[in-house]
Amino acid sequence: MTVTLSDIQQAAQRIGPYAHRTPVITNASLDQRVGARVILKCENLQKVGAFKFRGACNAVFSLSNEEAARGVCTHSSGNHAQALALAANLRGIPAYIVMPDNAPQVKKDAVAGYGGRITFCAPTLEARESTLERIRLATGATVVHPYNDERVIAGQGTATVELLDSIPDLDAVIAPVGGGGLLSGTSIAAKGLKPGIRVIAAEPEMADDAFRSLREGKIVPSVNPKTIADGLLTSLGKLTFPIIQQNVEQIVTVSEQGIIDAMKFVWERAKIIIEPSAAVAVAVLWEKKIDLNGLKVGVILSGGNVDLNKLPWQT
Repeated sequence: MTVTLSDIQQAAQRIGPYAHRTPVITNASLDQRVGARVILKCENLQKVGAFKFRGACNAVFSLSNEEAARGVCTHSSGNHAQALALAANLRGIPAYIVMPDNAPQVKKDAVAGYGGRITFCAPTLEARESTLERIRLATGATVVHPYNDERVIAGQGTATVELLDSIPDLDAVIAPVGGGGLLSGTSIAAKGLKPGIRVIAAEPEMADDAFRSLREGKIVPSVNPKTIADGLLTSLGKLTFPIIQQNVEQIVTVSEQGIIDAMKFVWERAKIIIEPSAAVAVAVLWEKKIDLNGLKVGVILSGGNVDLNKLPWQT
Protein backbone atom coordinates (compact mmCIF):
# COMPACT_ATOMS: atom_id res chain seq x y z
CA MET A 1 0.00 0.00 0.00
CA THR A 2 1.20 3.49 -0.78
CA VAL A 3 -0.23 6.45 1.10
CA THR A 4 -2.40 8.74 -1.04
CA LEU A 5 -3.90 12.18 -0.65
CA SER A 6 -7.25 10.44 -0.11
CA ASP A 7 -5.76 8.51 2.84
CA ILE A 8 -4.59 11.79 4.37
CA GLN A 9 -7.96 13.46 3.83
CA GLN A 10 -9.69 10.49 5.48
CA ALA A 11 -7.20 10.74 8.35
CA ALA A 12 -8.08 14.41 8.77
CA GLN A 13 -11.75 13.44 9.16
CA ARG A 14 -10.86 10.62 11.55
CA ILE A 15 -8.69 12.66 13.92
CA GLY A 16 -10.74 15.86 13.64
CA PRO A 17 -12.63 15.33 16.92
CA TYR A 18 -9.40 14.69 18.86
CA ALA A 19 -6.46 16.65 17.39
CA HIS A 20 -6.04 20.42 17.51
CA ARG A 21 -6.28 22.37 14.29
CA THR A 22 -3.08 24.22 15.12
CA PRO A 23 -2.63 27.94 14.44
CA VAL A 24 -0.94 29.34 11.34
CA ILE A 25 1.04 32.49 12.16
CA THR A 26 3.34 34.99 10.50
CA ASN A 27 6.04 37.23 11.88
CA ALA A 28 7.22 40.38 10.12
CA SER A 29 10.62 40.34 11.84
CA LEU A 30 11.28 36.80 10.61
CA ASP A 31 10.16 37.70 7.07
CA GLN A 32 12.56 40.63 7.05
CA ARG A 33 15.43 38.56 8.39
CA VAL A 34 15.12 35.73 5.84
CA GLY A 35 13.78 37.60 2.82
CA ALA A 36 10.68 35.44 2.34
CA ARG A 37 7.04 35.49 3.42
CA VAL A 38 7.06 32.80 6.11
CA ILE A 39 3.93 30.98 7.27
CA LEU A 40 4.50 28.99 10.48
CA LYS A 41 2.29 25.92 11.08
CA CYS A 42 2.41 25.59 14.86
CA GLU A 43 2.52 21.88 15.62
CA ASN A 44 4.35 22.88 18.80
CA LEU A 45 0.82 23.69 20.02
CA GLN A 46 -0.54 20.25 19.09
CA LYS A 47 -1.56 17.81 21.85
CA VAL A 48 1.56 16.31 23.53
CA GLY A 49 3.41 19.32 22.10
CA ALA A 50 4.25 17.75 18.74
CA PHE A 51 2.87 16.69 15.35
CA LYS A 52 3.24 13.04 16.38
CA PHE A 53 -0.20 13.03 17.98
CA ARG A 54 -1.72 13.20 14.49
CA GLY A 55 -0.13 9.97 13.27
CA ALA A 56 -0.68 8.09 16.52
CA CYS A 57 -4.31 9.21 16.67
CA ASN A 58 -4.98 8.12 13.08
CA ALA A 59 -3.37 4.73 13.73
CA VAL A 60 -5.39 4.12 16.92
CA PHE A 61 -8.74 5.20 15.44
CA SER A 62 -8.12 3.21 12.24
CA LEU A 63 -8.22 -0.07 14.18
CA SER A 64 -11.27 -2.31 14.11
CA ASN A 65 -13.04 -2.76 17.44
CA GLU A 66 -11.59 -6.27 17.69
CA GLU A 67 -8.04 -5.03 17.09
CA ALA A 68 -8.49 -2.07 19.38
CA ALA A 69 -9.64 -4.25 22.28
CA ARG A 70 -6.18 -5.85 22.35
CA GLY A 71 -4.50 -2.47 22.50
CA VAL A 72 -1.48 -0.92 20.80
CA CYS A 73 2.22 -1.13 21.53
CA THR A 74 5.47 0.54 20.55
CA HIS A 75 8.97 1.26 21.73
CA SER A 76 9.84 4.92 22.16
CA SER A 77 11.35 7.27 24.70
CA GLY A 78 10.00 10.46 23.18
CA ASN A 79 7.01 12.20 21.67
CA HIS A 80 5.63 9.10 19.91
CA ALA A 81 5.30 7.25 23.24
CA GLN A 82 3.27 10.11 24.70
CA ALA A 83 1.21 10.51 21.53
CA LEU A 84 0.29 6.83 21.34
CA ALA A 85 -0.54 6.66 25.05
CA LEU A 86 -2.87 9.65 24.77
CA ALA A 87 -4.55 8.44 21.58
CA ALA A 88 -5.17 5.02 23.14
CA ASN A 89 -6.50 6.66 26.29
CA LEU A 90 -8.98 8.65 24.18
CA ARG A 91 -10.23 5.41 22.60
CA GLY A 92 -10.30 3.65 25.97
CA ILE A 93 -7.80 0.93 25.05
CA PRO A 94 -4.44 -0.10 26.52
CA ALA A 95 -1.14 1.27 25.21
CA TYR A 96 1.93 -0.83 26.02
CA ILE A 97 5.03 1.35 25.81
CA VAL A 98 8.57 -0.05 25.94
CA MET A 99 10.98 2.59 27.19
CA PRO A 100 14.72 2.42 27.86
CA ASP A 101 15.39 2.58 31.58
CA ASN A 102 17.65 5.60 31.11
CA ALA A 103 14.91 7.74 29.52
CA PRO A 104 14.50 11.14 31.21
CA GLN A 105 12.15 11.01 34.19
CA VAL A 106 10.01 13.78 32.72
CA LYS A 107 9.29 11.56 29.69
CA LYS A 108 8.53 8.53 31.85
CA ASP A 109 6.12 10.66 33.89
CA ALA A 110 4.44 12.05 30.79
CA VAL A 111 3.82 8.62 29.25
CA ALA A 112 2.45 7.32 32.55
CA GLY A 113 0.31 10.46 32.90
CA TYR A 114 -1.35 9.74 29.56
CA GLY A 115 -2.15 6.21 30.74
CA GLY A 116 0.65 4.31 29.02
CA ARG A 117 1.57 0.91 30.50
CA ILE A 118 5.35 1.16 30.58
CA THR A 119 7.81 -1.71 30.43
CA PHE A 120 11.43 -0.66 30.95
CA CYS A 121 14.32 -2.33 29.17
CA ALA A 122 18.05 -1.91 28.60
CA PRO A 123 18.90 1.13 26.43
CA THR A 124 19.73 -0.81 23.28
CA LEU A 125 17.72 -1.25 20.09
CA GLU A 126 17.92 -5.03 20.47
CA ALA A 127 16.47 -4.86 23.98
CA ARG A 128 13.72 -2.49 22.89
CA GLU A 129 12.70 -4.65 19.93
CA SER A 130 12.83 -7.97 21.79
CA THR A 131 10.83 -6.57 24.71
CA LEU A 132 8.25 -5.15 22.34
CA GLU A 133 7.93 -8.48 20.52
CA ARG A 134 7.40 -10.29 23.82
CA ILE A 135 4.61 -7.87 24.76
CA ARG A 136 3.03 -8.14 21.32
CA LEU A 137 2.92 -11.93 21.55
CA ALA A 138 1.54 -11.85 25.09
CA THR A 139 -1.20 -9.26 24.47
CA GLY A 140 -2.00 -9.39 20.75
CA ALA A 141 -1.58 -5.61 20.67
CA THR A 142 -1.02 -3.86 17.33
CA VAL A 143 2.47 -2.42 16.86
CA VAL A 144 2.41 1.26 15.84
CA HIS A 145 5.82 2.30 14.51
CA PRO A 146 6.72 5.98 15.03
CA TYR A 147 7.16 6.64 11.29
CA ASN A 148 7.40 3.46 9.19
CA ASP A 149 3.63 2.93 9.17
CA GLU A 150 1.11 4.00 6.49
CA ARG A 151 -1.49 5.08 9.06
CA VAL A 152 1.08 7.23 10.86
CA ILE A 153 2.34 8.82 7.63
CA ALA A 154 -1.25 9.63 6.62
CA GLY A 155 -1.92 11.21 10.00
CA GLN A 156 1.19 13.39 9.84
CA GLY A 157 0.13 14.68 6.42
CA THR A 158 -3.00 16.25 7.92
CA ALA A 159 -0.97 19.24 9.15
CA THR A 160 -0.22 20.19 5.55
CA VAL A 161 -3.86 19.73 4.51
CA GLU A 162 -4.75 22.30 7.18
CA LEU A 163 -1.88 24.58 6.16
CA LEU A 164 -2.87 24.66 2.49
CA ASP A 165 -6.53 25.05 3.41
CA SER A 166 -5.56 28.22 5.31
CA ILE A 167 -2.91 29.49 2.83
CA PRO A 168 -3.54 27.90 -0.59
CA ASP A 169 -1.03 30.04 -2.52
CA LEU A 170 2.18 28.75 -0.91
CA ASP A 171 5.19 28.45 -3.21
CA ALA A 172 7.06 25.98 -1.00
CA VAL A 173 6.79 24.01 2.22
CA ILE A 174 9.67 23.03 4.51
CA ALA A 175 9.56 20.18 7.04
CA PRO A 176 12.31 18.63 9.17
CA VAL A 177 13.36 15.03 8.51
CA GLY A 178 14.35 12.31 10.96
CA GLY A 179 12.67 8.99 10.25
CA GLY A 180 10.66 10.66 7.51
CA GLY A 181 7.06 10.18 8.68
CA LEU A 182 6.28 13.90 8.85
CA LEU A 183 8.17 14.69 5.64
CA SER A 184 6.47 11.84 3.76
CA GLY A 185 2.99 12.88 4.83
CA THR A 186 3.79 16.54 4.18
CA SER A 187 5.05 15.80 0.66
CA ILE A 188 2.08 13.62 -0.33
CA ALA A 189 -0.43 16.18 0.92
CA ALA A 190 1.41 19.14 -0.63
CA LYS A 191 1.95 17.55 -4.04
CA GLY A 192 -1.55 16.07 -4.07
CA LEU A 193 -3.22 19.40 -3.35
CA LYS A 194 -0.83 21.61 -5.32
CA PRO A 195 1.36 19.66 -7.78
CA GLY A 196 3.67 22.61 -8.53
CA ILE A 197 4.58 23.32 -4.90
CA ARG A 198 8.21 22.88 -3.83
CA VAL A 199 8.75 20.43 -0.95
CA ILE A 200 12.04 20.97 0.87
CA ALA A 201 13.42 18.98 3.79
CA ALA A 202 15.54 20.33 6.62
CA GLU A 203 18.21 18.27 8.38
CA PRO A 204 21.10 19.01 10.76
CA GLU A 205 24.58 18.85 9.20
CA MET A 206 25.57 16.71 12.18
CA ALA A 207 22.86 14.13 11.43
CA ASP A 208 22.72 14.20 7.63
CA ASP A 209 21.84 10.57 6.88
CA ALA A 210 18.70 11.50 4.90
CA PHE A 211 20.72 13.95 2.77
CA ARG A 212 23.27 11.20 2.05
CA SER A 213 20.51 8.64 1.44
CA LEU A 214 18.92 10.82 -1.24
CA ARG A 215 22.30 11.47 -2.84
CA GLU A 216 23.31 7.80 -2.89
CA GLY A 217 19.90 6.38 -3.82
CA LYS A 218 19.73 4.02 -0.85
CA ILE A 219 19.09 4.29 2.87
CA VAL A 220 22.27 5.35 4.64
CA PRO A 221 21.85 4.59 8.36
CA SER A 222 22.25 7.29 10.96
CA VAL A 223 25.42 6.42 12.89
CA ASN A 224 26.14 8.18 16.18
CA PRO A 225 24.68 11.58 15.22
CA LYS A 226 25.54 14.48 17.52
CA THR A 227 23.04 17.32 17.22
CA ILE A 228 20.89 19.38 19.56
CA ALA A 229 17.95 18.44 17.32
CA ASP A 230 17.31 15.25 19.29
CA GLY A 231 14.04 14.54 17.49
CA LEU A 232 15.89 13.95 14.20
CA LEU A 233 18.30 11.17 15.14
CA THR A 234 16.56 8.22 13.47
CA SER A 235 17.25 6.74 10.03
CA LEU A 236 14.75 6.76 7.17
CA GLY A 237 12.39 3.79 6.88
CA LYS A 238 11.62 1.53 3.95
CA LEU A 239 8.20 3.17 3.56
CA THR A 240 9.33 6.78 3.96
CA PHE A 241 12.45 6.71 1.78
CA PRO A 242 10.79 6.05 -1.61
CA ILE A 243 8.09 8.66 -0.89
CA ILE A 244 10.79 11.23 -0.14
CA GLN A 245 12.74 10.22 -3.26
CA GLN A 246 9.65 10.84 -5.38
CA ASN A 247 8.29 14.04 -3.85
CA VAL A 248 11.05 16.03 -2.15
CA GLU A 249 13.00 18.55 -4.23
CA GLN A 250 16.05 18.51 -1.96
CA ILE A 251 17.25 18.03 1.59
CA VAL A 252 19.02 21.10 2.95
CA THR A 253 21.43 20.65 5.87
CA VAL A 254 21.92 23.37 8.45
CA SER A 255 24.55 24.09 11.10
CA GLU A 256 24.13 23.69 14.84
CA GLN A 257 24.64 27.44 15.26
CA GLY A 258 21.97 28.12 12.64
CA ILE A 259 19.53 25.88 14.53
CA ILE A 260 20.24 27.71 17.80
CA ASP A 261 20.01 31.19 16.23
CA ALA A 262 16.74 30.39 14.44
CA MET A 263 15.23 28.84 17.57
CA LYS A 264 16.19 31.82 19.74
CA PHE A 265 14.83 34.30 17.17
CA VAL A 266 11.45 32.52 17.01
CA TRP A 267 11.24 32.47 20.81
CA GLU A 268 12.11 36.18 21.07
CA ARG A 269 10.20 37.62 18.11
CA ALA A 270 7.27 35.26 17.48
CA LYS A 271 6.80 34.55 21.19
CA ILE A 272 6.33 30.82 20.73
CA ILE A 273 8.32 27.92 22.18
CA ILE A 274 9.79 25.58 19.60
CA GLU A 275 12.26 22.75 20.11
CA PRO A 276 15.55 22.47 18.19
CA SER A 277 14.10 19.93 15.72
CA ALA A 278 11.44 22.47 14.70
CA ALA A 279 14.06 25.22 14.44
CA VAL A 280 15.94 23.12 11.87
CA ALA A 281 13.20 23.93 9.33
CA VAL A 282 13.42 27.67 10.10
CA ALA A 283 17.22 27.47 9.82
CA VAL A 284 16.94 26.56 6.12
CA LEU A 285 15.59 30.08 5.58
CA TRP A 286 17.89 31.58 8.20
CA GLU A 287 21.11 30.33 6.59
CA LYS A 288 19.86 31.02 3.04
CA LYS A 289 21.33 27.76 1.73
CA ILE A 290 18.82 27.86 -1.14
CA ASP A 291 17.19 30.80 -2.85
CA LEU A 292 13.64 31.24 -1.58
CA ASN A 293 13.80 35.04 -1.70
CA GLY A 294 10.42 36.69 -2.09
CA LEU A 295 8.50 33.41 -2.02
CA LYS A 296 5.62 32.43 0.27
CA VAL A 297 7.00 29.53 2.31
CA GLY A 298 5.16 27.31 4.77
CA VAL A 299 7.23 25.89 7.62
CA ILE A 300 6.04 22.96 9.73
CA LEU A 301 7.10 23.70 13.31
CA SER A 302 7.23 20.08 14.39
CA GLY A 303 7.17 20.44 18.16
CA GLY A 304 7.80 22.49 21.28
CA ASN A 305 9.02 20.01 23.88
CA VAL A 306 12.08 21.65 25.40
CA ASP A 307 14.00 21.05 28.60
CA LEU A 308 13.92 24.57 30.02
CA ASN A 309 16.95 23.77 32.18
CA LYS A 310 19.06 23.01 29.13
CA LEU A 311 18.37 25.76 26.59
CA PRO A 312 20.98 25.58 23.80
CA TRP A 313 21.95 29.26 23.96
CA GLN A 314 22.81 29.00 27.66
CA THR A 315 26.40 28.07 28.40
